[in-house]
Amino acid sequence: MELQSSSLERMDKISSLDDLTISDKANSTGYPDYVYLNAATIFQNIHVEKPQHQRLVGYGTLTNLPMPVFEDEKSQRWSFELAFNALKYQDFLEDLMIDSCFYPSNPSHDDSTSLVVVMLYDFQDRKFQPRLCLADEEEIEEVREVEKSLNSFKTKIAASLARCRIKLDILTIDYLLPETVRKKQERASTLPLYAWVNTMKTSLEDVCSSLVRDGFVKVKSITELEGLTFCQDLHCKDLLGFPAHLKDDLCGMELFTDYKLVIQDKSRSLAAHSVKALMNMDDDVIIGSVASGLTIAHMSALTDQNTSKIFVCGVKSKSQQEQLQNFFTQMQCRNIKLIPDTFTDIDPTNPPLQTAKIVLLLPPCSVSGVSNPVDFILNENEDAGLLQDISRGSISEEKLNSLAKHQEQIMTHAVKFPKVQAVVYCTCSVYPEENEDVVKKALAYKLEGNKVQPYRLSPPVLPLCSILEIENASEKCFKLEPSETNNGCFVAVLTREQDPSGTVSVKDVLARAAAKGLLDGIEKTKPSKKERRKSKPAAQAALVSSETEGRIAEFLKKESEEATDIAVRPYISSNSLFRESKTNISVPPNRLSKAIPSISRMSPVKKSLSRSSTTERHYEHCRSSAARPRLEEMYVLKPVELTLPPVIALSHSSYMCKSKSPPHLSYFHCKSRYSLPRNSLTQTSSTNMSKHSDTLSTSTAKHPRPWL
Repeated sequence: MELQSSSLERMDKISSLDDLTISDKANSTGYPDYVYLNAATIFQNIHVEKPQHQRLVGYGTLTNLPMPVFEDEKSQRWSFELAFNALKYQDFLEDLMIDSCFYPSNPSHDDSTSLVVVMLYDFQDRKFQPRLCLADEEEIEEVREVEKSLNSFKTKIAASLARCRIKLDILTIDYLLPETVRKKQERASTLPLYAWVNTMKTSLEDVCSSLVRDGFVKVKSITELEGLTFCQDLHCKDLLGFPAHLKDDLCGMELFTDYKLVIQDKSRSLAAHSVKALMNMDDDVIIGSVASGLTIAHMSALTDQNTSKIFVCGVKSKSQQEQLQNFFTQMQCRNIKLIPDTFTDIDPTNPPLQTAKIVLLLPPCSVSGVSNPVDFILNENEDAGLLQDISRGSISEEKLNSLAKHQEQIMTHAVKFPKVQAVVYCTCSVYPEENEDVVKKALAYKLEGNKVQPYRLSPPVLPLCSILEIENASEKCFKLEPSETNNGCFVAVLTREQDPSGTVSVKDVLARAAAKGLLDGIEKTKPSKKERRKSKPAAQAALVSSETEGRIAEFLKKESEEATDIAVRPYISSNSLFRESKTNISVPPNRLSKAIPSISRMSPVKKSLSRSSTTERHYEHCRSSAARPRLEEMYVLKPVELTLPPVIALSHSSYMCKSKSPPHLSYFHCKSRYSLPRNSLTQTSSTNMSKHSDTLSTSTAKHPRPWL
């Protein structure tokens, strides 16, 4: 009963906030003093510095200020949101300060202008209502002075705002923004919240059951999210979607505080699952950048903790290393190796990295396809300077070329690793300069060495769930356009072309052969205790029985034949084996049931006599009329080693299998030619053999298939 009552209370608390957005809950009564001060520091670093002849308001000379220390994630998000909103309306807020005569009438130091701008935006956003301050809130004198000055000019500022709206004929100042920025702002208010399941701590079924117990309802589509609902993503099976307005409440739930559910943008989950689709059980992965560590932990959760390793590049400082190690410990990640060198500084032939088969690249990009840039930048530890271009709705050509050049360097360096078999490249940009153009330049890069195979662009390895995704897949790239349900995303998969020599490692052959069931019944030889103590583990792993080698050879020969039409390789002598050409199967199906029983009725000794003495000309006659099954009726036969006694090569021995001689005569025929002379046969036996030979030759002429 107590558990049910607590769940009901949580449901009522969450439901009462359904109609409010995150920003409404944050600034309906204003922010604490420290949030304004932190937002002013962020704005000072990212504001647009205008030329001298266009500058109406000065912001001082302070640049590249150190990032403030935040008390928690909520205050950090509030500070960045306030700074970003002020940045979007920077020109309007400056005009408002001048038109209302606030700026000339309040001569303050230019270094405080950033604080005035962010507080002015919040003041007009609250409809010029007074801010509610808590009794135990820490007061900051600088913030209180600016607030007092704004309150004294409240009437003039409101009048200036009204004149601006009438002059431009707009309802709200949102219409002052570029159309692209306004659309992103509208999508951000309804963009679902995505969280992936940490399978190192729990399972998808347990998480869904826990959510249902807390009052959530599972729906089938992402478009049905409203109230207390969640759904499973179609592209990534371990990804769940929630309504956007539940973010603050979800972050306080035990599933999220215990890292059983991890909030992250869907684009990063798509990149991790693209790598997962290309991996074998024991493949290692290289991740080119650290970012926030969330993608690294997700990649670890998708791999085997005991057989696969994840190498992460670019962990330079010890403090960053300790922070990541603590985070990975909380996530229960045990297969992550941190490398201090940046990805482009690492030698591709570095021995510890030769076991890696896949490289995952998440380079810095323009984030032009993201509708909620603040949340994305904070989650992924991206450069906050990107907010300046995002607030304008476009990126400068100089900035775009700089990003594309860096992405090209990372991509071309990834294809230099000789042992890597695939590269996954992912961005959140909508510009071709950062997506298709980078991939084309990487494919055009000429690799050094004759034995290194070039790369090719592979089709998407993720499920295609819409017509637009199928159309984009024609370009062999996975694309998600920005929408009300997801941010924009670009994923390209580069794989090495197949080696024309067909050379594969013994490890890969064994893996494929075992998957097809061709190594069933083989038992590894177990050394004695003394041998195990003396021999090294590597030497023990290299022991392969002769029987296994034979089956591997058969498996490789079978795979080479599957590339062409199914062919029949006859059982003949070793000298004529390579002279025999492959023959396509084309026979009536009703002969299969007649041919197989006739062969199975033959005794092992008689079959050995018949095989040892059959000539190539006789085999050609047999093959032309032998019954062969259709393709759909063929069965995979496992090779079996038979040990037969030596055979005497006598005349008419191919027809001796139907002789009615007594049992002891058949035994003599199977003995070695040196153990039994020819004159040891009795006259009666010779006579019987002669008569039988004449009779058999007559029957051969009448019977078209004498071997049956």
